[in-house]
Amino acid sequence: MSASFDKGYNALKEQVDSSVASFFSSCVHCGMCADACLFYTETGAPERTPINKTEPLRRVWQREYTLFGRIGKLFGIGKKVTDEMLEQWETLIYDSCTLCGRCSMVCPVGNDITDMIRKTREGMAASGHAPPGLIGATKRAITIGSPMGVKLPALQAQISHVEKDTGMSIPVDVEGADYMLLLSSMEIMNFPEFIEAVAKIFKHANVSWTISSEAFEATNSGIQIGASDIAAELVQRIVDAAAKLKVKNVISPECGHAYMAIRWDGPNLIGKPFDFKVVHILELLDDLRQQGRLKVSGRVKEKLTYHDPCQISRRGGVIDEPRNLIGLFADNFVEMPDTGKMNWCCGAGGGVSSNERADEVRLQVFQRKKDQLDAIRVDGMISAFSNCRIHLEDGLEEYHMEMPVLSLTETLAENLEES
Repeated sequence: MSASFDKGYNALKEQVDSSVASFFSSCVHCGMCADACLFYTETGAPERTPINKTEPLRRVWQREYTLFGRIGKLFGIGKKVTDEMLEQWETLIYDSCTLCGRCSMVCPVGNDITDMIRKTREGMAASGHAPPGLIGATKRAITIGSPMGVKLPALQAQISHVEKDTGMSIPVDVEGADYMLLLSSMEIMNFPEFIEAVAKIFKHANVSWTISSEAFEATNSGIQIGASDIAAELVQRIVDAAAKLKVKNVISPECGHAYMAIRWDGPNLIGKPFDFKVVHILELLDDLRQQGRLKVSGRVKEKLTYHDPCQISRRGGVIDEPRNLIGLFADNFVEMPDTGKMNWCCGAGGGVSSNERADEVRLQVFQRKKDQLDAIRVDGMISAFSNCRIHLEDGLEEYHMEMPVLSLTETLAENLEES
């Protein structure tokens, strides 16, 4: 990942297309995106408004592609993008934006502000102005295959533990299986119970599935940092693994970022449609529910709520499915204020959790989630994203709130009828 200001500036120029021109030409500066932004509303810092985060891209568009901008460039006037500016904007673009998409939902002219911020990150990364933690994660993803440095032996060890503890067999590299399951490094290392839960459910429902030893990582650091070439390479590894195993379906795990990366961005990144279908684990589980293949006997009496991961619900549209599944075992379920497609982010997505520099503001903006939880007074919170799960636990601890944060897939598995 060699970087320089010239590379960054050229990368910003390459991002300018009709959508960028339309965006900056049609923005009416109404401020609605600011009121929808977690980092602006919770800090009150005007520089953290979504539109301000796109300023480097706007300046390049104006200077290079508009009449008055070109005239200004010719006479040496007008605002320029400099290396010093990019250095200043780095913390805004990476530390105080999770790419959650809430700002895009409220734009009165339909602009996808999140996409503009992603385009701006392309220039930031190429110029070398990206968080060290995210740079390191991206390098590990390319060289090792995992942003956390998780290698195949680590996965094999976790699988071995699950098989020893449960007596179940975890299928690896099974050619012709109906489904190929992807995993995030965080699930492998922090929540191996997820692997056990999936195995239990799939055995219960008689699902044919496998894991690839060559491409098991679901996340895509290239998207988070803003390096489309790297992002495309990581997607291609999954495509190649699916072709090698001759699977027709690929499962995104409990990871909202992975779902967005492989299902929605994947075909665009590699420039062609997939030969397989991508489903989120919750979509598949709800499909099994509709087919009557999930038999639940246990009931959870405690008062529960659900945190919608942004990329799953808002940008992925998987909203009803988790609630259908929770209904199988929960006797007392309540919604948080501002839920579903207008949920508030936990504050850790978009690479923010990989950026230690952002820890302070990440926990500061958790105040919004605290307010949501205070309004309903629940005993526990369910989610479907390991990254959200860790940050929710961090936030609860920071604000001295005691409640468990549960995986939906794991909780469902715990309440299945014993076969």
